[in-house]
Amino acid sequence: MTRPDATGQARWHRRARHALAHSLRVRLVALFLLLALAMAAVFLLGTQYAMGIGWRVAARPLVVDYVDRLAADVGSPPSVERAAALARQLPLSVRISGPVVNWRSNPDAPAYGRRWQDDGHGSGDDPWASDEPRLFERTTADGHRIRFGLDVKNWRERPRFIGWVTLAALLLLTALAYARVRRLLRPLDDIRAGALRFGAGDFTQPIPVQRARKPDELGELAATINTMGQDLHQMLEAKRALLLAISHELRSPLTRARLNTELLPETEDLQTSRDALLRDLALMRDLVTDLLESERLASPHVALHREATDLAALLAEVVAGLPDPQAVAATVIPGLPVLSADRTRLRLLLRNLLDNAVRHNTPHEGGASPHAPAPVSVCLDAGPEGGVGITVRDFGPGVDEAALPHLAEPFYRPDAARERATGGVGLGLYLCKLVAQAHGGSFTVRNAGPGLEVQVTLPL
Repeated sequence: MTRPDATGQARWHRRARHALAHSLRVRLVALFLLLALAMAAVFLLGTQYAMGIGWRVAARPLVVDYVDRLAADVGSPPSVERAAALARQLPLSVRISGPVVNWRSNPDAPAYGRRWQDDGHGSGDDPWASDEPRLFERTTADGHRIRFGLDVKNWRERPRFIGWVTLAALLLLTALAYARVRRLLRPLDDIRAGALRFGAGDFTQPIPVQRARKPDELGELAATINTMGQDLHQMLEAKRALLLAISHELRSPLTRARLNTELLPETEDLQTSRDALLRDLALMRDLVTDLLESERLASPHVALHREATDLAALLAEVVAGLPDPQAVAATVIPGLPVLSADRTRLRLLLRNLLDNAVRHNTPHEGGASPHAPAPVSVCLDAGPEGGVGITVRDFGPGVDEAALPHLAEPFYRPDAARERATGGVGLGLYLCKLVAQAHGGSFTVRNAGPGLEVQVTLPL
C-alpha cells in the first residue's frame, strides 16, 4: 500500500511538472532563477580565480612577512606572555610546541585535523595541520615550533546565520519576481477570458486594454482581438438578419403556393402530384419555421415565456400527437417537480427528439427481431439539484463515433441520402440543444448500442 507521504510527494511532483509545462509565469520565474544561479556561479568562480591569482602574487608574500614578524614578537625561547598578548589583541590563536614550552591560546578548543607526526619538532594533536603547514608555522632557534591561525570561536555561528539570511532573501526575491511576472502577464488572463466569451457568442464585454494610450505588446494583442471580435459580431448579426429577412419573405409565397395547391381539383390524375407538392411545401414551411426559431434561440438575449409546466403531461400530449403513438414507450418516475419553463419550446424539444428517434428506429443487423424493432424509449426522472432529466433512445443502427460531436450542429447529416429520404434537414437536434441551453440545461448524445441515446437535463 502506498504511504500517505509518498502519495503527497507524487502529487506535488505532478503539480510541479504540470505548472512547468503549462504555466508561462512559472517557466519565466524558473528561467530567471536559473539565470541568476548561473550568473552567481560564474561570478564566484571568476572571483575565486582572481583572488587566487592575487593571493599568489601579492597576499602570500605579505602574509609570510607578517607571520615572520609575529614569530619574532613571540621570541626565542618563546614567551608565553607575549603570545597570550598577541592572542588577546588580534583574532589569532597561537600554538607553541617544543622541548620546554607547550602552550595553546585556546586550550578548550577541539583538536581538528590529522595527527601531527613526530618529526623532530614535537608531538601530539595538531589543530593547525593543513596542506601548507609551513605558511603559518615558524621554528625558533631553540627547537620550538610556533603556529598561528585565525580564532573563529567568536564568529563560528555567523556563517550559518548568514546562510539562513541569504536563503530568506532568495525566497523573498523569488516571490517578488513571481508577483511581478504575474502582474506583467495578467493581460493574458483577460485575453483568454475574452476569447472564451467571443467563442460563446458574447460580444458585449470587450477585453480590457491596460494603458490604452501607450499599450505594450500584450495591450496591442488585446486591442487586435477586440477588433476581430467586433468584426465577427457584425458578420454574425448580418448573417442572422439575412436569414430572418429571407425566412420572413418566404412565408408569404409558400402560403400562397400551398393555398393554390389545395385549390387544385382532386382528380385521380392530379392527386399524386398534388400530395407530393403539399408534402414539399410542408417541408419548406417547417424549414422556415425551424430557421426562425433557431435564430431566435441562438440570440444571447432570447426571451423565454416561462410558466409552471408539468413535463409529464406535456410529454403525454406530444406522444398523443405523433402519427403512431404506439411507436413510443414512455416512462415517468413519480415525484417530478413542476418546472418554470417555456412550454411552447419544451413541446418543440420533445417533438423533435421523438420524431428523430422514431425516424431512425429502423431494424438493424444483429437485433433480436430484425423486422420489428423495440419502441422508442423516453424516460422522465429527477435530475441533479432538483431538475428534470429527459432520456430518449431508439434501437436503430446508431451513428459513427466520429459523427457524434457534430449531430447537434445546424444542417449536419451523417447520411445525407438517408436524411433526404426521410425528410430531415439537420435542424431537429440543433433546436433541441438550443432549447436546453436557453433553459440553462445540458444536452448530450451517445451511442447506446444498439441505437442512439439523447440526454437532456433541465434545472429548476
